[in-house]
Amino acid sequence: MTDFLSPVAGSDDRFGILESGGFLLSFRIEGQGLPVVVIGSADYYARCFPAVLRSDLRFHFIDHCGFATAIEDHKDSDFSLERIVADIERMRVRLGLERFAILGHSGHGYMALAYAARYREHVSHVAMIATAPSQSKEMLEAADRRFEEEADETRRAILSRDIASLATDNLNAPNTRFKHLLIRLGARSWNDPTYDARWLWSGVPINDAAFDHLWGEVFRDIDVRFLAEKVEAPVLIALGANDYLIAPPESWTPLLPMFRRAETAKFDRSGHTPPLEEPEHFAERLLCFLRNA
Repeated sequence: MTDFLSPVAGSDDRFGILESGGFLLSFRIEGQGLPVVVIGSADYYARCFPAVLRSDLRFHFIDHCGFATAIEDHKDSDFSLERIVADIERMRVRLGLERFAILGHSGHGYMALAYAARYREHVSHVAMIATAPSQSKEMLEAADRRFEEEADETRRAILSRDIASLATDNLNAPNTRFKHLLIRLGARSWNDPTYDARWLWSGVPINDAAFDHLWGEVFRDIDVRFLAEKVEAPVLIALGANDYLIAPPESWTPLLPMFRRAETAKFDRSGHTPPLEEPEHFAERLLCFLRNA
């Protein structure tokens, strides 16, 4: 079993800001115990993870530049994966962490994996939740095929209704297209296709250019095999059985041998967000991985 830092005493919550390259990156620290860094939006992901985990884990929820307030003009090159990895390292220094588990949900799983490949000495475990092997045309088409083959009429009708509202959403608030899209794709994202996820996005800054570049180009072309070969920490790939937003779980099968140590976990009553959809099962599975891998 890989050693962690000693658990941190106390359960006080903390919040702060790190300025980096024209962005105000926020962080939120909650819980006590083994240190875990969650990359994405500090606000969004603090809402996703079950409260029960905060008695065993000390979460460090941190922004990347796609979810941060911008204080300077920016361009596509400001949203490179290398820059995000460097920002995670700056945040690690700011938070005084030496060794920790790193976790990323959806496309943020690539960020977690890239950090673990670059800064192996600081990473004890990696968890990728609802992350596909890539966002390539092949993987997106696999997700589309699965939805067409498996989705029932209710799910299809809800998706059609919600997608029809997307143009109006973008017209009314044109600078948060990424948020509108994910909310309107709820019938592909959630085990319960009627789930209203708008509360998760309340007050979360969005820089659409970051998502256009990262999801549309970087993660389209990412070579997970190259990263996997560099990661020394054990890796957990957690996938929802009813996640129609990404390629099906079996798409990972040929890639698992590329990792030194990797395991998958499937959540039968989850879509794209198992920590929120199956909180007790997810908490049990994550703790087992962190304590025993």
